[in-house]
Amino acid sequence: MSLAREGSLSATARALKVNHATVARRLAHLEGRLGKPLFERRPDGYVLTAEGEALLGPAAAMDEAALAVLRRADVGGALQGLVRITTTPGFADSFLMPQLGRLQRRHAGIDLEVIGESRNLSLARRETDIAIRLGRPKDGESRARRVAVMGFRFYAARSYLKTAIDPADHRFIAFDEENAAVPQAVMLRQVRAGRRVAFQSNSQIAQAIAATQGFGIALLPCYLAAQYKGLERVDLGETPLSREIWLLIRRDLARVPRVRAVADDLVDIFKREGRALAGL
Repeated sequence: MSLAREGSLSATARALKVNHATVARRLAHLEGRLGKPLFERRPDGYVLTAEGEALLGPAAAMDEAALAVLRRADVGGALQGLVRITTTPGFADSFLMPQLGRLQRRHAGIDLEVIGESRNLSLARRETDIAIRLGRPKDGESRARRVAVMGFRFYAARSYLKTAIDPADHRFIAFDEENAAVPQAVMLRQVRAGRRVAFQSNSQIAQAIAATQGFGIALLPCYLAAQYKGLERVDLGETPLSREIWLLIRRDLARVPRVRAVADDLVDIFKREGRALAGL
């Protein structure tokens, strides 16, 4: 099931939290037992064979039945046990983690796992219990709530701004090519209009640090820029960028007391920090 969804050994290994050799060994064992190949190995990944497609439906039904048993077992109980939260790595490190102390003190019996992951982990497959995502979700099987708005502005070090007098000579800090489609990267390309990119990174924390070091101008979340002394907003004549923050819980998990308690505390955090997140 996981290999059919993910399409590669490495991605499946990450999803299952095992190494890729384990995935390959399990697949070989299953195909050996069945006496037929279930996947076609291609240069760009694994694709189901006709035999694999025929077995996918029954396997999915068995998987869903097993998950349903686990979900029923979760309902009820005390405020204790593990709750998994996923969001982007930078948001997990720079915003979420510093806010979780109060939650721990209120619910000392709840254990937390915070997963910083750029890809959207599946709530349906129990890869996570709660997801915090930027942008309106498309997952209809989850209960979703808009909890805040994240504002972005351009920032640079004071030392850089003293030297960059001519706007035509401005240098910029950008995302790498793999993240060229995120809204911040799209806006930056439009504003910089071909001017030099002096630093690239997939991490907005790294971008903020590069800005403090005078590499150039970065488009940063306002809450993040506020954490670095010496950064100043730069007016480049752009329309301010903002992105919605959504909290997602799978509908049946919303009735689990420990998951509900963590979700409620997260909502309170976003209410309390809403102005800082929006850059107001």
